Amino acid sequence: METMTSQPTLVIITGMSGAGKTIAVQSLEDLGFFCVDNLPPVLIPKFAELIEQSQGRIAKVALVIDLRGREFFTALSESLSFIREQNTIHYEILFLDATDSVLVQRYKESRRRHPLAPDGMPLDGIQLERKLLEDLKGWATQVIDTSILKPAALKEKIISRFTNLDRNNISINVTSFGFKYGVPIDADLIFDCRFLPNPHYVEQLRPKTGQDPDVYDYVMKWPETQTFLSKLLDMLQYLIPLYQKEGKSQVVIGIGCTGGKHRSVSIAEYLGRMLGSSETEKVRVSHRDAERDRQS
Repeated sequence: METMTSQPTLVIITGMSGAGKTIAVQSLEDLGFFCVDNLPPVLIPKFAELIEQSQGRIAKVALVIDLRGREFFTALSESLSFIREQNTIHYEILFLDATDSVLVQRYKESRRRHPLAPDGMPLDGIQLERKLLEDLKGWATQVIDTSILKPAALKEKIISRFTNLDRNNISINVTSFGFKYGVPIDADLIFDCRFLPNPHYVEQLRPKTGQDPDVYDYVMKWPETQTFLSKLLDMLQYLIPLYQKEGKSQVVIGIGCTGGKHRSVSIAEYLGRMLGSSETEKVRVSHRDAERDRQS
């Protein structure tokens, strides 16, 4: 059975142009959200009043705010402060992002012009937009990197998150990655485990991943691994409740090694089993690069 917050819920959808805001708002419409595109932030308090006056008829609302209304961005902080002070509406900020190279490719494929570089190169507009949105990304309760997500996968991710709107829950996403392929841009915390002994140099372990028991056991057997994990768990168990207290609906933990195949996968698998001990924590483990060298 779907559980809902006792308060009306307002989701603010924002992020980089071309990162998937249209898909996000369509996904929330499918979930019964009342959606408004390109609402100036100065109107958010008025919209919040309308939600309250609806007496429950409008309980789930999604607003798309992007750089088409960039002259109003200075009012966003005040509008959100107003909602916090009233404490009658629960709000979340969903920020969609993607790497510069992916965004450039999407603009080339769509033959659209970037709104901040109508007469210039898309990359110029992307870089300016990223700078302008830097603070807003920091306010987000959830950041989704759509770089490698197909539209159906993004829709599934959003529906999974917003079908159950229990504000006391927090999703913990632990993802392994290889530094040589780049750092995940949606990670809240990044940990480097390249200092651990590398199974890559053990011939029989090289083709396998950290999900294979013999690779996992190899990574775990070293004293430095056990010390690292003890300190890491202690820190995460301290930090996660603080993220939750600040209203974060998701924490993304990136664990990196050189290729994202052995050490980082093993550590991520371990964290997936050890975190999420309470009913308010949902843990998901993914491995971005573990199978990359097997793909043709």
